[in-house]
Amino acid sequence: MRKSSVLLLATTLLCTPSYLVARDELEKPAVKKSAASTASKKTAVGTSIKKPAPSAQQQAANFKQLDRPSRAPASSEQITVTGSHIVRNGFNSPTPVTVLGSEDIAAQAPANISTLVNQLPSVTQGSTSATSSGFLSSGLVGINSVNLRGLGATRTLVLIDGQRSVPSSITGLVDVNTIPQNLVQRVEVVTGGASAQYGSDAVGGVVNFILNKKFSGVKLSANTGFTTYADNPNYLLNATAGKTFLNGKLHVLLDGQYYQQFGVDTIDRSWNGSGYFQINNPYYTATNGQPQRLVGSGFGPSGYTSGGLISSGPLAGTYFGAPGQASKLNYGVRNSTSSPYMIGGDTAETLKGHVGTNSLTPSEQRISVFNRTSYDITDNIEVFGQFSWNKYAGKSYYQQTPSTGVTIRSDNAYLNSYYPTVAKQLVAAGQNSFTMGTSNAGFPVPGSEVQREVFRYVTGMNGKFKIKDKNWHWDWYYQYGRTQEHVTLINTWNTSRMALAQDAVVYNGQIVCRSSIANPGNGCVPINRLGTTGPSAAALAYIYGGQPQRDQTLQQHVAAFDVGGDVFHLPGGNAAIALGGDWRREAVNGYVDPAYQSGWLYGNYRVNRGSYNVKEAYTEIDLPVLKGVDINAAGRYTDYSTSGSVETWKTGAVYAPVRDIKFRGTFSHDIRAPNLNELFATGTSLSNTVVLPSNAPTPGSQSFTQIRSGNQNLSPETSDTWTVGTVVSPRFLPGFTASFDYYDINIKNAIGTVTGQNVVDFCYSGGASWCNSIHYQNGVLQSITLQPFNFASQHERGLDIETSYRLPLSRLWSKIPGTFSVHGEITHYISNTVDNNVYPINYAGVNGGSLSGDYSAPKWSYRISSFYNVNDFTFNLVARGFSSGVYGNDYIQCTTDCPTSTPRYRTINDNHIKGAVYFDTSLAYRLNAYGHPTRITFVMNNMLNTNPVLIGSGPDGNNVPAYAQTNTSLYDSLGRVFRVAVSANF
Repeated sequence: MRKSSVLLLATTLLCTPSYLVARDELEKPAVKKSAASTASKKTAVGTSIKKPAPSAQQQAANFKQLDRPSRAPASSEQITVTGSHIVRNGFNSPTPVTVLGSEDIAAQAPANISTLVNQLPSVTQGSTSATSSGFLSSGLVGINSVNLRGLGATRTLVLIDGQRSVPSSITGLVDVNTIPQNLVQRVEVVTGGASAQYGSDAVGGVVNFILNKKFSGVKLSANTGFTTYADNPNYLLNATAGKTFLNGKLHVLLDGQYYQQFGVDTIDRSWNGSGYFQINNPYYTATNGQPQRLVGSGFGPSGYTSGGLISSGPLAGTYFGAPGQASKLNYGVRNSTSSPYMIGGDTAETLKGHVGTNSLTPSEQRISVFNRTSYDITDNIEVFGQFSWNKYAGKSYYQQTPSTGVTIRSDNAYLNSYYPTVAKQLVAAGQNSFTMGTSNAGFPVPGSEVQREVFRYVTGMNGKFKIKDKNWHWDWYYQYGRTQEHVTLINTWNTSRMALAQDAVVYNGQIVCRSSIANPGNGCVPINRLGTTGPSAAALAYIYGGQPQRDQTLQQHVAAFDVGGDVFHLPGGNAAIALGGDWRREAVNGYVDPAYQSGWLYGNYRVNRGSYNVKEAYTEIDLPVLKGVDINAAGRYTDYSTSGSVETWKTGAVYAPVRDIKFRGTFSHDIRAPNLNELFATGTSLSNTVVLPSNAPTPGSQSFTQIRSGNQNLSPETSDTWTVGTVVSPRFLPGFTASFDYYDINIKNAIGTVTGQNVVDFCYSGGASWCNSIHYQNGVLQSITLQPFNFASQHERGLDIETSYRLPLSRLWSKIPGTFSVHGEITHYISNTVDNNVYPINYAGVNGGSLSGDYSAPKWSYRISSFYNVNDFTFNLVARGFSSGVYGNDYIQCTTDCPTSTPRYRTINDNHIKGAVYFDTSLAYRLNAYGHPTRITFVMNNMLNTNPVLIGSGPDGNNVPAYAQTNTSLYDSLGRVFRVAVSANF
C-alpha cells in the first residue's frame, strides 16, 4: 500500500508543504544514516495534518529547534502511514487516515492529550478521568480511553509508534495518558477496520500516537489552567532531553512529566440545580393517550430525604430534620408508576444532600518517565531499547445509593431521645417499627482512591537492505508490559455492621447496640441514622472499619517481526510486499482479602484470574498495476488459545484518472476477541436500582445487587467493513484539498452484556429465559446476574468529510503579511443499530446520558481549526460541536393521543435534545529568551462559557440525581477554561 493520509494531498502538499507533519523526523540532518532508514516504518504524512508553516525565513532560522517548518519528503524518502506495513514512496492509500497535527496539540496545550483526541468527530463517548469517576467497583476510575465510531472503546486499538501498549484495565482499555505527551508529534486515526494489519480490537479503527524518537536538545515546558469559576486548578511540568554520542551512532532520549489536578468534589454548577430528570408519568395508562415518560424540571425522588423519610405505614410521609424537628413531606404528584420520582412538592428536600454529589472532576496526580536509547550498529541496522513508567493516583467521590428499607424499631434510642413525638405516634398506632429512606445526611460521601502503575519495556532492531536493486526493510521487537492497580474505597460501610449499629437501644442508662446486650464484647458502636446531625465519629469508624481493597496485576508479552520491500516492477511502479508475525500473551491476577469479598455496600471484590495467548501471521501486498491505479491487499491468520483460529483480510484500491482527483475504496473482514474481563471476571458485585413493572412480585423502583461475571465460552466477534470515497485537490485552487468517504461497518456475533433494566424489561414482557438471571428472596429482589455472550449484531453507516486550505495572504495583496490555513473534519453518523436479538436500537443521533451507553453519537459532529501565522505570532481559532439529537430513535414524542407505550416504542413528552457549539482560541508568541527559542501560549477553551444542555436521566439506573443532569461525555460541563503554557528549547 502506498503511504498517505486520509486526504492524500499529493500535488497540493508538494506545493504547500506546511501540511506535512513529520517535521522533526524529516528535517533532521543526516548522520551516518538517513532519516528514512531509521524512521521510515514509523513516520507518516497526512492531509489531515494541520501544521502551518512559519511565515518568514528568519522565523524559521530563529526557532529551528523549537518550531521547525515542515517540508515535503524527497522522492527517495520512504513513508509509512498507519493502516499498512508496506514502506512506499508517494502519497497513495486506499485507507482513510485522519491526522491530528503537532500544531493543534501545541495550540491547545491540553493538560492531557486525550481531551484533544476526544474532540475529533470520529471519536464518540470516550471515557475521561472525569466521566469515569463514578465507577467505584470496576477499577476504571481515571482511565482516558478512545471510542471510535461509537462502536465501544474496546473496539478501538491504541498503538504507540505502531506497537501495542499494555492495557490499564482488565477490559483492555489503554489509558491515553500513559503516552509521553511532550513527545507526541501527531496522532493518526484509521477510521475503519484494520485487523488484517494489526490484529484484534481494530474493528472500529486504530489510534496511533507517533513519537518524536530523534529529538535532540533540551526542551522544558509547563502549563497551568483553571476554570472561569476559579476551580479545578491544574498544572503540568515536562522535561525532554535528547543527545547523540559516538559520532551520531548512539542516541539517548529522556522525558519526564508531572501533572497534578485539584479536583471539584461535587457538581458545583448552577445549571445542575433545577431537578431535570426523566420519569415515568404517574398519570399514564395504556389507554388514556398520555406519554409514558416525562422529561422536565421540578422532578425529584419520592422515597427518601437527607435525614430520613418514613416510607410506609400510618406515619408515612414523616421526615426528620434537626433534633426535635419532624415534618410532613409534600409529595406533590406520585404513585407506584412514577416511583421512585414525584412531580413538584418538596423535591428540594428529597434532593438535598444527594443531587450533584459525584465529583465534577477528580483530584489527580500523574508521574511519567520515558527513555529510548538507540544505537546504529551499521549505517543500515539500528538496535534500540525503550522504557516507560507511569504512576497515577486519583481520588473521586460519588454519593452512595440512598438507603431505602431502613428499619427503625419503636424502642430505638435516638428516635425516643431526639424525636419523642414521632415515637409516641408510632406506639399509639400500634406499630413496633417503621421503614424509611435516607440519603444519609452527616455521613461522609463515599468515593475511591486508585493507584495505578504502568510499566512498558520494549527492545528491538530494524534495518534495511537490498535484493538486487530493490529496497527492503526489516524489524523485530519484544515488549513486556505490566499494570499494577490498587483500589481502595472510601467511606463504604459494612452492611452487617450497619444493621447491628442502627438497632440502638437504651440499656442501663447508656445507648448501646441491641446485639451488645447479649454479646458485650462484639465491639458494636450504636449509630444514629435519623435526622441531619449525623452519626458520631466512633460509630462511623465502626461501620467503615477498614475499607474494601483490591490489588490487580495485568501482564502483556508481545513479540513481533516484519520484513518487506519491492519485489518487481509494474507499469505503475514497483510492487511491494510485507510479511510478518507476532505472538502475544495477556494475563490477569491479583489479591483480595477475604474480608473484602462480600458484605460491603460497594466493592465486594473478587480475584480476577486467567490468561490467554495468541499466535498470528500476516502478509500484505501493494500492486501499482497502472499509472494512477493501485491495488492493496492484506491477510492475517490468528490462533487463540481460548477460541481457536480465525482469518482476517482486507483489500483496497486507489484510482487517479487525473492528478486533481482520486477515488479510493476498501473492504475488510475484522475481528475482536473477548478480553480478560469478558472471559475471566469472577462475579464482582455492586449496588444498582431497577424499575420493576406491575406484573413483577414487587413493582416499582427496587435496589439490588448487580453481579457481573465472565464467560469462557465466548468466541471472537467478526466485522465486515467497506469504505468508498474520493479526494479532490484542484489545480485551479492551490492549497485546497477535500475528501469524502462513506463507510459501512457490520459486526456479527458481537460480544455484549445487557443492563439490569434490560433483563427486567425482557423478562416481564415475555422473554422467559431472561427471568433466570433475576433472583428473589421472600418475594424481594436480591440480585441480577449479568454475563457477556455472543448474542448481538451492530451495523453502522456514516460519512466523513475533510477539507484543508492554506493561503499565503500575499496572494490576495502583497502587503498583507502572514499565512492563513484552515482544516475541517465532519462526521455524519447515518445509523448505528445494535440488535440484541430482542429488538434493534439505532443509537445514531442519541445525545442522551444514561440511556446512551458507549454506542451513541450525534448525527453530525465537526471540528474546524484555523491558524493565522504572522511573524512571531500564531493565532488559532477552533469551532467544534454537534447537532441536536434525541433520547431514543424508537421513542414516540407526543403529549396527547399517544399510542400505547411498549418497551420497544416508548412514548415521551419531549424527545428533543439540543446540540452545542464551542469555540476555543489561543495566541502563541515565539521569542528568544536569553538566546533560547521560547514559546508562550495563552489558551481559552469554551470561550463563550456555554452551559451544557440539560438532559433528563432516569427513571431507572443507579444514583441518577448524583450524576450531572447532562451527558458529560458529550457536553462541556466545566465551563470556560483558561490555560497558559510556556516551552523553551536549549
